[in-house]
Amino acid sequence: MSNPLHDLHGLGQAVWLDAIRRSWLGPEGRLAALRDADEIRGLTSNPTIFADAFSEDDAYAAQLAELRGADPREAFWALAMHDVGEACDLFRPVWDATDGVHGLVSIEVDPTKAFDTDATIDEGLQLARSLDRPNLMVKVPGTEPGLPAITRLLAEGVNVNVTLLFSVARYEAVIDAFIQGVRAHHEAGGDVRRLQSVASFFVSRVDGKVDPLLGDDHPRRGAAAVANARLAYEAFRTRLPNDGGPDDPLADIPGAHPQRPLWASTSTKDPQYRATKYVEALAGPDTVNTMPPATVDATRSGADIADRLSGTAEHARQELDALAADGVDLDQVTKELETEGVEKFEASFEEAVATVSHHLD
Repeated sequence: MSNPLHDLHGLGQAVWLDAIRRSWLGPEGRLAALRDADEIRGLTSNPTIFADAFSEDDAYAAQLAELRGADPREAFWALAMHDVGEACDLFRPVWDATDGVHGLVSIEVDPTKAFDTDATIDEGLQLARSLDRPNLMVKVPGTEPGLPAITRLLAEGVNVNVTLLFSVARYEAVIDAFIQGVRAHHEAGGDVRRLQSVASFFVSRVDGKVDPLLGDDHPRRGAAAVANARLAYEAFRTRLPNDGGPDDPLADIPGAHPQRPLWASTSTKDPQYRATKYVEALAGPDTVNTMPPATVDATRSGADIADRLSGTAEHARQELDALAADGVDLDQVTKELETEGVEKFEASFEEAVATVSHHLD
């Protein structure tokens, strides 16, 4: 029996784990087992993940004891950077074997700086220099002030994971920022062959906002998130064809890689939906899906994998037009989701700092 996680990889979609904690690290740990089974090819982290890890995993006790008396925010970064650094080392063989395409590990800048361009740039550069791993990705919120930060970090040779994307219009602006950054790095004499970026489109949160507007029995309930993501995929294919043709903006930069779409928030929040709803609906080539452990397990246990992205844009557009006719203002929904997303990560960051502070007393 085939493993659906392997089927995704065969289709051209990389599976990353959207989780990290200290007890999973090490050569005999959970991450290494998933890596060695070729079930995951990278990892993402965020403030919520660290908040949960610090409160639930006893493996932090020794380092917390060493940090007693330290500033809680500095202690947070010491703990988080230790984990991400070890994860980078665990995935380094994957990165080496794939010439930098896979084996990437993400750490997010302080979300309280999501609307401060200069602070985001400074922290992104500091994280990249401090961790000093070629397979590190710095996560930058895809807010409007984040756009210049994306360009600058890529120009400096930093791999960038653009996070908290909800609207196709913002994603188009992110693609522009990405192209400018890669071009600037190339023109400055940098090596773009292992410069990578992903654009993280949040999925289930869209249905979480739209479904209550429709009601339980509406025929298009559960359709908005997938349709929105499929139009983002169309934008990716149109703007970054990676074919060396006249419409390829990176054609004159040898070795440059397109910025892959990444599907985030792919666990289902509504118990009426299959646990693999978004995994199956958004399987397709040249993409990434970052899954929490429960979604990885559900996918392994029986997801039906086939390319359900290619050629789906027109139907997706019809779905969104029908939702608009039903009174769903997707532009407003995605604006609200961006604001709420930043606020949630800020709250999780403060929760993680508070957890650390409790253990430092």
